Amino acid sequence: MLELTQELKTRGNDITVITTWPEYNLEDGSKPIFLEKEKENGVTVLRIKTLPHHNVNYFLRAFAQLLMPFQFLWKLWKYRISIEKCITYSPPLPLAFVGIGLRFFGVKALLNLQDLFPQNAIDLGILKNPLQIYFFRILESLSYRFSDIITVHSDGNRTMLLDQYPSLNQKINILHNWVDLDHHQKNHSMDFRKKWEITHPFIAIFAGVMGPSQYLELILKIAESTQHREELLFLLVGGGVEEERLKHIAKKNDLNNVRFENFISRDDYSDLLKICSLGMVCLSPKNKTPVIPGKILGYMASGLPVAAFLHKSSDGHKVIENSGCGLSEDSANEESCIQIMNSLLDNPKIADMGEAGRSYAMEHFSKEVCMNQLVRLLN
Repeated sequence: MLELTQELKTRGNDITVITTWPEYNLEDGSKPIFLEKEKENGVTVLRIKTLPHHNVNYFLRAFAQLLMPFQFLWKLWKYRISIEKCITYSPPLPLAFVGIGLRFFGVKALLNLQDLFPQNAIDLGILKNPLQIYFFRILESLSYRFSDIITVHSDGNRTMLLDQYPSLNQKINILHNWVDLDHHQKNHSMDFRKKWEITHPFIAIFAGVMGPSQYLELILKIAESTQHREELLFLLVGGGVEEERLKHIAKKNDLNNVRFENFISRDDYSDLLKICSLGMVCLSPKNKTPVIPGKILGYMASGLPVAAFLHKSSDGHKVIENSGCGLSEDSANEESCIQIMNSLLDNPKIADMGEAGRSYAMEHFSKEVCMNQLVRLLN
């Protein structure tokens, strides 16, 4: 979202960002001061205090997300902010109704689907009640029907959506997620080896949300199978509802080659990747949507080789194969996942994979390439 805002502003647009109040996934110990409405680098930012929607039960999360579009629309009206075009990210899917509500005032609404809800929640067993599933299917159908443009980030996502909603053929466009390559190549000042006193020569990193969809117990099993490699450290950075359970598993199995750290700032993320040797991505085999985890693009932009453990329908496998940036395997096959990790560790040309990934990202996922396509869609 930050890259999107910066690029649209650079192209001469007047931008307003409306988001929730920053309470989650903050750098450890940080207590920034915010205003509800303020200007940041020429961009108007509205921050809305909502009900808790992270690290809470799914019922409360759903209720909070259903309430969000009404809160967002109210604040836009309160501050009399004029809108011509609206870009909404899903999930959470209910936010699509911000764009839909604004359409009554002549606003063009683009819905960017990062994952297919409620299908992902059904696959993971989060949504089981038939009435709940029916309700969210209706919500999904209305979101798609009343949006002007729908974008998905891969061929597989488009195919899956059209199988369910063939009438959307003219609305759905593939818009690859982009990555800010310049940001990942900048030299910053944070030395994470020194800060966290890391001495292992080889660091395999996972950075992000630790939830049921990420299936990080698989990474712990891989760590257990590679304990004989004294040079290797598995670094898990972030947090989420699964964090404490994962820490318990690591402690129970005496995984001395696994280390947990809290979220860090976006500005420091590229510095963290610079000390790492391998980027890990993991998704549950229960999730059947063809999502491409955004972490893959961040690793590629940093020139970091990738080990991806994904459900077999993920389009992430194609990205990794086509780019040559690493190896991927079906996350349902634990033994094969262990094998590709060992193959990467034993490959003397593993650094070449990282360079191949960076070159591929420059050609296909650069901010400029993707933003040109987005602007064409909006116009």
